[in-house]
Amino acid sequence: MSRILLVEDEESLARGLQFNLEADGYQVTLARDGQQAIELFDQEDFDLVILDVMLPYHSGFEVAEHIREKTQQLPILFLTARRDTGDKIKGLKVGADDYLTKPFSLDELLLRIERILQRKTWYRQDDSLHLKLGEWEIDLEALQLKKKDLKVSLTPLEAGVLKYLLKHRGKIVSRKELLKNVWHTDSEIETRTVDIFIARLRKYLEEDPLNPHWIKSIRGAGYMIPEE
Repeated sequence: MSRILLVEDEESLARGLQFNLEADGYQVTLARDGQQAIELFDQEDFDLVILDVMLPYHSGFEVAEHIREKTQQLPILFLTARRDTGDKIKGLKVGADDYLTKPFSLDELLLRIERILQRKTWYRQDDSLHLKLGEWEIDLEALQLKKKDLKVSLTPLEAGVLKYLLKHRGKIVSRKELLKNVWHTDSEIETRTVDIFIARLRKYLEEDPLNPHWIKSIRGAGYMIPEE
């Protein structure tokens, strides 16, 4: 049974979500503010964190930053205001894997949760668990990039994006293709999301992220890892 840390300060919404998530087979721990969320995360193990942005004491962004300081492997789903694109982008930049805008349907939330938890195993399937990119070794089992004495942790979704680009090395991969095959959705997530994840990977891999050697931007088409 997957364990979810649900962080939501709106009482009626929090209780409704907890009831429905538990009815769907998840074990849910509820936190009503950012401080309680941090304390629960530090004390217990979870498979997913669902974070509202606006929280007492510590914002959802601050909670996400605390989580990412400790681990890259725990998926984070942000709940954001529908019109606040800035919240979505900031959430992704601090390490979120996905976001859902309020108001949302229960079916959509359950589908997003299912997909997020499936991604924890998807990057390990079909291919070798150990890939190469120049001097970088990509360990999909440990969710790490390794080069000499340097180690960088990846989130499951970052590993999924990198794996897909490597699987199609030498070919242009469009944002829509990444959304379909990594996020497992057609267009409900903005393509800006893909760009942010590419920027995160470039920050890890590239000596000069603004002039990337490994993950190339193909204007108007998408991204490509060139053949060596």
